[in-house]
Amino acid sequence: MRIRPVDRQRRHTLHFLAEARATAAVFLDTEIDMTRVCEHRAGAHAEGRHYSVVSYVLHTAARVLAAHPEANAAVRGGLPPKVAGYESVDGKLTLDKTLGGRRVVLSAVLPGLDRADLDEVQRQVEHYRDGDVDRMPEFDGVRLLQRLPWLLARIAYRGAVRPLRRRASRLGTFAVTSLGHRPVDGFYSVGGTTITLGLGRIMDRPVVRGTTVVVAPVMRLSLTFDHRVIDGAEAADVLADLKDRLECFSGDRALAGVRDE
Repeated sequence: MRIRPVDRQRRHTLHFLAEARATAAVFLDTEIDMTRVCEHRAGAHAEGRHYSVVSYVLHTAARVLAAHPEANAAVRGGLPPKVAGYESVDGKLTLDKTLGGRRVVLSAVLPGLDRADLDEVQRQVEHYRDGDVDRMPEFDGVRLLQRLPWLLARIAYRGAVRPLRRRASRLGTFAVTSLGHRPVDGFYSVGGTTITLGLGRIMDRPVVRGTTVVVAPVMRLSLTFDHRVIDGAEAADVLADLKDRLECFSGDRALAGVRDE
């Protein structure tokens, strides 16, 4: 057996997980018929426009959260606890990246997604997906945490994410994480936000439409919610609204970039 210190490149993950332990996580899931999304995606591809599945979920979820402001919020413990509601809907996206030669998970916050059209969401996703995180200024803080002594880095991380006024810019107001590029049907994650969405792969599965069984592309979508902020009925409404909007996806609405009310 060989015992060694945790790689510096992964220390930010441990600092995040230490803070995320305070979350009172409850888990829901559903299956999404992605036919409309896949049709729109194929049509856009034929025209030379490329959208990732994550971009569709970020775009749609932002409008759902705008319609459910109680879920677009965060809580901080204390006597008494305090809840902050945010006017902007900012999505946190997790990324599988290489930092300092080490494979790590990083996250990026995409601000103002409730007012962004699908093209803008995809542009932001590509910026972080394709960028060199060893050089990008957006990850200066992560690289600083690598250099700081452990205890000082923990204190610095807490100071950055605990204040409610700063939290949205650091963690987003909701989170999306995907393992759909692997043979993973579903998984449940805690993103440090009131709502965290987990995307599995899209697979052809039997779907009942009226009295007919057809084969359709289906994605399992999980929703983790912080029970300190909202209750199960509100979280179920968020998930149901998201399912309905994805299954009835409209390309015209997606490209309009207007916030649904």
